[in-house]
Amino acid sequence: MAHITQEELIKLARISQLQLREDEIAPLLKHIESILHYAQCVKDVAADGVFDEHQQVNVMREDVVIKTDPEPLLALAPEREANFFVVPKIIESK
Repeated sequence: MAHITQEELIKLARISQLQLREDEIAPLLKHIESILHYAQCVKDVAADGVFDEHQQVNVMREDVVIKTDPEPLLALAPEREANFFVVPKIIESK
């Protein structure tokens, strides 16, 4: 697991032009350690999965066309024109 020392943290703060007070170092080290631990867990999980990027598998369902009567839905529309919904214009044409 990745680990960061107090000296490394102070060096990183200096390089990043951050000023750390002495009382901020210990809590920050603890927080960074938890982040590094989480990153290691994610890395381990990703390494467990074997992914073949060249394998093409359709995980979606097959599209099936079902003939339906549009009238019940169109009857609910506040405004319609023939078999179409009328909606406010949002793009101006030139």
